[in-house]
Amino acid sequence: MKTVQRALALFLVYLLAFNTQLFGWGSVGHMAVAYVAYNRLTPTTKSRVRALLKQNPDYKKWLGQIPAGTPQKFRYMMIFMIASTWPDQIKSKTGYTDDGPDPHGNRPDGASSSLNVGYSDHLHHKYWHFVDTPFSQDGTALPAIPSPNAETQIATFRAVLGTNPAGDVKSYDLVWLLHLVGDVHQPLHSSTRVSATDPDGDSGGNNVALCASPCRNELHGFWDQLPGTGSDPNAAVTYAKKLPAADTTAGSDLDATHWIKESFDDAKTAVYVAPIGAGDGPFTTTPAYRAAARKLAKERVALAGVRLANLLNDELK
Repeated sequence: MKTVQRALALFLVYLLAFNTQLFGWGSVGHMAVAYVAYNRLTPTTKSRVRALLKQNPDYKKWLGQIPAGTPQKFRYMMIFMIASTWPDQIKSKTGYTDDGPDPHGNRPDGASSSLNVGYSDHLHHKYWHFVDTPFSQDGTALPAIPSPNAETQIATFRAVLGTNPAGDVKSYDLVWLLHLVGDVHQPLHSSTRVSATDPDGDSGGNNVALCASPCRNELHGFWDQLPGTGSDPNAAVTYAKKLPAADTTAGSDLDATHWIKESFDDAKTAVYVAPIGAGDGPFTTTPAYRAAARKLAKERVALAGVRLANLLNDELK
């Protein structure tokens, strides 16, 4: 056990050197979803996943981040956990670029936005990470939902799992799925508040200035980092082991439109509530708000992990 603990500690050092940027749930949150899922995969599914992940262009780099002497079963788990963060890591990877009309690459633009050609695609596709489902609290007219988005891409990638496409498309789609299933369980990846202040939406809370203890820059970042900050796999495992058990019936619901609707409803009932008022703030969170947010985040991460495992066990061939 001490050997494993030392190996995991060394792995942390390597992983932090690799990248410390945070996106989505943050690295800890995504790795926690992956940890929950991996421990529910069947032996056959684990074998298929391992073979596909080896096709990722960063696979050798991932292997190099795992300390020598780490037991094989933990090596496979670590690779799976790292893979879940890959769609965020390419945002700072040399050779990958933003696309679309938005200066930050957050809006789709034409045929290139729906590409599904495997690892030869070097676009960030940032708009794949969320579904800007709009709602308004002041009667402002709702804009259309940009497409493609997380919902369309989850459907696209899942359709490939049971097929044998040419090249590395299935590997690419798998890695994106590991990530997007986690993303859409974060309420602010499935919603945007439309108002007189933000008639096109507040970008999933990214426009909402927030100060808590410690201060955060914006509401979206606060929710992203609820499972933890940094890239420590030990933190992800510790967090995952303390998650509540996901409801069996809910965990077996593999309809992504339901997942997104759940997150959308959570945004309205648990995110944009006092002390988060109208407009873009700044707002200061309260202990009660932070406690409720942490509880909801744990429920959503746990449920995402169970659903991801069930999806892969059922559909990956």
